[in-house]
Amino acid sequence: MLARFSARGVRRSAALAAVALLSLTGCRSQQEVPIDANNPTDGPALIRLGPDDPRPAVGAAFDALGGQTFYLDRSVGESIGWFTKPSSKQWFPFKNQGTQEIVCTHEQAEASVHAFKHLLSTSSSAAEFESRFFELFEVWQSVGYNQNRDVLFTGYFSPTFKASRSPDARFKHPLYMRPADLVTDPATGQPLGRRMADGSLAKWPGRAEIESSGMFTGTELVYLESKLDVYIVQVNGSAKLIMPDESVMYVGYAGKTDGQYVGLGKSLMEEGVLTKSQLSLAAIRRLYRTDPTTIDRLINRNDSYVFFKEYERDAWPAGSLGTRVNEDASIATDKSIFPRGGVVMVDTRANTFSRGQVEYRKFMLDQDTGGAIRAAGRADLYMGAGAPAELLAGGQYATGKMFYFFLKPEHVPQFLPQPAVGKQPQAPKPIGR
Repeated sequence: MLARFSARGVRRSAALAAVALLSLTGCRSQQEVPIDANNPTDGPALIRLGPDDPRPAVGAAFDALGGQTFYLDRSVGESIGWFTKPSSKQWFPFKNQGTQEIVCTHEQAEASVHAFKHLLSTSSSAAEFESRFFELFEVWQSVGYNQNRDVLFTGYFSPTFKASRSPDARFKHPLYMRPADLVTDPATGQPLGRRMADGSLAKWPGRAEIESSGMFTGTELVYLESKLDVYIVQVNGSAKLIMPDESVMYVGYAGKTDGQYVGLGKSLMEEGVLTKSQLSLAAIRRLYRTDPTTIDRLINRNDSYVFFKEYERDAWPAGSLGTRVNEDASIATDKSIFPRGGVVMVDTRANTFSRGQVEYRKFMLDQDTGGAIRAAGRADLYMGAGAPAELLAGGQYATGKMFYFFLKPEHVPQFLPQPAVGKQPQAPKPIGR
């Protein structure tokens, strides 16, 4: 593990898809949610920084790694693998929202990840890294949600639950596989509706009707202990499941209906069941043990119903690119306005177990899609899997800045991978050394 917490503690959070205090896990602090952070972005989502604009502290981010690059290296490798797939080309050239301005081509984005990997492995100091970095890269910044270009950073994680592949008295609440009549946009993956027998599209029924009608009987993937467990897995999009025989099953996102997302935390506060200061995942679980009827009723307000498939251990948890996401090294954004697979830097703050809130300057790869994040002023940080995530579930709520990096066009040929047929790939030439 990287050392953000004392005693090499695990860094995780559980901002489960919506808006900080209004999401499932809630209670990040007494501060109010910047509502503007969730408004859809009009116009370009990215702005290219000029030579006179303040530069992001890439040297500090390099220094913060302290040589501990395991998860970042793995995320870099996942993006490199994704760019080699022909299907990745459909997303490029990537144009700034509402304009014809090209942020990056496929070749530029792919070569950028290779160049970043090269700099990570060959720079001997933060000063050297920073000097070489700005010689190579263009810098784009998210326009954020206000004039300061602030971005609200929450986090997400992969929970662990007890489960069974077969139903019994204990395990009787299923996760379902993707239905054959679910139609999604082939380009964006967004749900379009349900394909009817006559070929037309219709809206999916709400959560309550889906679960009461038994319409997915026969497509059960696995069974959990409670409706709340199912809901938590649906909101996070993945889970590690421990079977009665102690074997492990890994599940991840396979699609969702077109129903509206409504956060459970928001519903609990609107009903007066929990106050803002009381809201946490632990509090919701305690309430579920004493009053499951109320929680079940409020869960049914969320008509966004998620489907799952089983993953191999080495491919789990997978983001929307189909690649494995890695703690402190993968980010989820709105993929309709931000480019896929590239190098990102976040400059914000994050909670720790023992030191309060600390600076959090991290290089990450944009490899996932936030289920309820639909704005330039929002991003979700993937912070890992397991029990420690729940301890910090309400901790990750902070504003900051977000940057994307793409090679200057003249450097792309130097770092673009060469065809493997008949020749060995050449190492990039040294830059600024």
